[in-house]
Amino acid sequence: MGDDKTGTYGDKNVVITGGGAGMGFALAKLLVDGGARVVITGRSQATLDAARDLGENALAVRGDVASVSDLDALADRVKGELGTLDALFVNAGIAATTPFESTTEEAYDELFAINVKGAFFTVQKLAPLLSTGAGVVLTTSAANAIGMLDTSVYAAGKAALRSMARSFSRELLPRGIRVNAISPGPIDTGILEKTMTEEAAGQFTAQVIADNPMQRFGTPDEFARAAAFLAFDATYTTGAEFAVDGGRTQL
Repeated sequence: MGDDKTGTYGDKNVVITGGGAGMGFALAKLLVDGGARVVITGRSQATLDAARDLGENALAVRGDVASVSDLDALADRVKGELGTLDALFVNAGIAATTPFESTTEEAYDELFAINVKGAFFTVQKLAPLLSTGAGVVLTTSAANAIGMLDTSVYAAGKAALRSMARSFSRELLPRGIRVNAISPGPIDTGILEKTMTEEAAGQFTAQVIADNPMQRFGTPDEFARAAAFLAFDATYTTGAEFAVDGGRTQL
């Protein structure tokens, strides 16, 4: 990895799980462009490709956060490459809709294995590498604060992360480490066009905009700047959840 000490984040070492696409990639780009050394993780080849796009200050480690052995390997790799960490962004997750009546045990287990178990053990395995003053940011969701159709399992998992932000804060505070959550609402990552028909995506987009006080989607860069603020600049804040949702859960 490179050793660029210039820029806003020039002396920072960072891990971003789920950093190969969408909001995680936008965050990685913001930090790398600011001089940070960043390790991103993901389950697919796309994560490795993303690291090449980010440049020499980025490294991709392929792995599944639902696998504790993969997280052990990640911790070993990070220790070898970076030594200590100034920030950990627990961003890896899946967002699957699960209608209440037809939710299967397999779907339930997968959501909790990745979104909840994965987050818990990511923090547990990487916490020994966090330096005094480091920031941990867990990605939750507006779904944990409002009742939304077909999201009961996903929302419950994100609510668990909200609780973890408080508990981890208490656990790590004696080491001077802050833990907060960032709760994105609708963010335009381009995934709708990949997972829905054009008509369905259009209808969904129109409904989301109508329900949002700001009457628009957010951008990945807006998420990234808020997450970076929590990790590095919110030095008197811990255990909090910061909404980046256009007012959806607040107004």
